Amino acid sequence: MEKTMEEKEQRWQSIQVRGLNFSYGGEGQPWFITNFNLDLPKGSRQILVGANGSGKTTLLKILAGKHMVGGKDVVQVLGRSAFHDTSLVCSGELAYLGGSWSKAVGCAGDIPLQGDFSAKDMIFGVEGVDPARRDKLIELLDIDLHWRMHKVSDGQRRRVQICMGILHPFKVLLLDEVTVDLDVVARLDLLDFLREECEQRGASIVYATHIFDGLESWATHIAYIKDGKLKRFESLSKLDEMKNARNMFEVVESWLRAESNDNDSEVTSPAIQSNITRPLDLSPFTSSRHMAYYR
Repeated sequence: MEKTMEEKEQRWQSIQVRGLNFSYGGEGQPWFITNFNLDLPKGSRQILVGANGSGKTTLLKILAGKHMVGGKDVVQVLGRSAFHDTSLVCSGELAYLGGSWSKAVGCAGDIPLQGDFSAKDMIFGVEGVDPARRDKLIELLDIDLHWRMHKVSDGQRRRVQICMGILHPFKVLLLDEVTVDLDVVARLDLLDFLREECEQRGASIVYATHIFDGLESWATHIAYIKDGKLKRFESLSKLDEMKNARNMFEVVESWLRAESNDNDSEVTSPAIQSNITRPLDLSPFTSSRHMAYYR
């Protein structure tokens, strides 16, 4: 049977989102994410940016199958619905690493990472792992297998979480601010490894972050979300603003400052203001080497 144009297109996409609307409040509540459309090519490394509360985490959780959305075809990951097809997560093809100190192992649920057990217990407890890949990640992340998880620092615990999350050779990896606790060397080494995963295996990564140091040469695409809507999605090599900017931080800062100024200029009635719950704290600061954070 001859494949349709849409089926052929899906072969080259790792993620497809078509007309996504999502609300936390149920029927009759305003949409938090509105008319969202996105095509992410296989092998790409996408940076996801936006102000606090813009919808980045919600989008990643929807892609990870943690929230149900209407219709199996609205959100497709590797041609399947992550919410309806649990084999995506159980097989390790789709991996999600968020801010909580836990790791979903197979289909058994989340394992906490703060109990009185060793890093070795956690890492070697993941089944079906290539020993060579496991050893490489332990070395890459500089993990001491004797660490007791209830005694280590946040950065050390985060290294164990990341290691466990990518032990299986994922096809799509969703990262939500997970490098915030890593030091500069650990973060750069991890990004180099993830680049290899994409270039050598055709894996795809969506990385939500407020730290932009070194990402100009790492990312292939950038997506900017504002108030639950996709405002920009472009290949980084074709982004006009990058041609006149020193780094990605300057570009993202200009978008968020323009957004902040737009919000400040709006005249909103007290009744409407009382219903606004999205945080808009956009105070940026920059440390050495342009490592940028937005509180």
